[in-house]
Amino acid sequence: MRQTIAEKILSNHAKKELRAGEVAITEVDFCLGQDGTSSLIIESFGKLGAEKVFDNSKFAMFIDHSSPSPNIGVSEIHKSMREFAKKHSTRLFDVGSGICHQLMLESGAVTCGDLVLGADSHTCTYGALNIFSTGVGSTDLAITLASGKNWLKVPETIKLVINGKLPVGVYAKDIILHIIKDVTSSGANYKALEFCGDAIKRLSLAARFTMANMSVEMGGKCGIFEADEKVLKWLKSAHARKKPSPVVADEGATYENIKEYDVSNLVPQVSLPHEVDNVEPVGSVAGERINQAFIGTCTNGRLEDLEVAAKILKNNLVHPGVRLVVCPASRGVFLDAAKKGYIDIFVEAGAAVVGVGCGPCVGTHNGVPADGENVISTANRNFKGRMGNPNARIFLASPATVAASAISGKIQDPRNFARRLKR
Repeated sequence: MRQTIAEKILSNHAKKELRAGEVAITEVDFCLGQDGTSSLIIESFGKLGAEKVFDNSKFAMFIDHSSPSPNIGVSEIHKSMREFAKKHSTRLFDVGSGICHQLMLESGAVTCGDLVLGADSHTCTYGALNIFSTGVGSTDLAITLASGKNWLKVPETIKLVINGKLPVGVYAKDIILHIIKDVTSSGANYKALEFCGDAIKRLSLAARFTMANMSVEMGGKCGIFEADEKVLKWLKSAHARKKPSPVVADEGATYENIKEYDVSNLVPQVSLPHEVDNVEPVGSVAGERINQAFIGTCTNGRLEDLEVAAKILKNNLVHPGVRLVVCPASRGVFLDAAKKGYIDIFVEAGAAVVGVGCGPCVGTHNGVPADGENVISTANRNFKGRMGNPNARIFLASPATVAASAISGKIQDPRNFARRLKR
């Protein structure tokens, strides 16, 4: 039977040939939780009567969503996570480590062909490394933690063929926002998204992570890329724990749909409040006043993203009516950005550089907007209340668009800084 990448990976982990629509019990290579979900994982694990985790080298918890703790209740959750990790000798990434998805990519814990479950919807990020990775509920995660297995329905696959060469000032974030507008926020519900095409081959791994990360914003179960030399090089640099096993789709595999895009003439995109698929070209909203700008998150908080923002912000000042918050995705990214001088550029421009984590994105701390304020962000979601206030309005865009807007005090086309952005 000719299979898609998703069908092949799940077949390998069920130890039998599967096709879309079938349900199977699969072995899991790695699972994880963060401080917004781990208390429920620990509670459910206890209710199962489990005495030990299935493999303490295949589970990790991350304190990132409220890091450092902003209140007593969260501090108690963090305490319980530390106690659980100590009791079961599992890995815990504590305050200051970074965002779970960036740390997973850096850690070498996962590799090509793996099946990874995380109690966080953006676990799909690892699909850029040719991994079937998906978010599950805390109870499902607890079952995996106790048994090393879980059940999965094999998703149908939508093939996304992306060709062309990106113009200056246009980035992977613009590609994925453009695709989300086309597919819609529910158009890929429980589907695997398989990304390919010559435009994808040109993208860096950081750019692919951005796109895989937002697969779930179309309802996707996962977003998977092929493993080319760039992927294998990344895994080598991350000291992957086991030898990569790249998985490719068979010629003639059955797809639910095949969609083709040419990004050669794509312009910067902006997602408008309050739906991620409410996307327009930047020119349609240029001039919209903003009060806050945010650069960071598991979507666009990597070194490459900070570099683009720094190029625009260098020798410029953040508009006096705007607060710019910058949050690197991990301690490693923060250190690299400091070595390259990007942190100096941000601070000198007037930005507030905050500790690594998810706080500004999910609205726990480090930048909750006031009523009626407009925020332009590099995050992945803009529904009401996402950043902590349902009465604020969130626009989503690339780091280049966010940086340009922070200087202007209003949404700005980053191509106005084209000389700084030439690759």
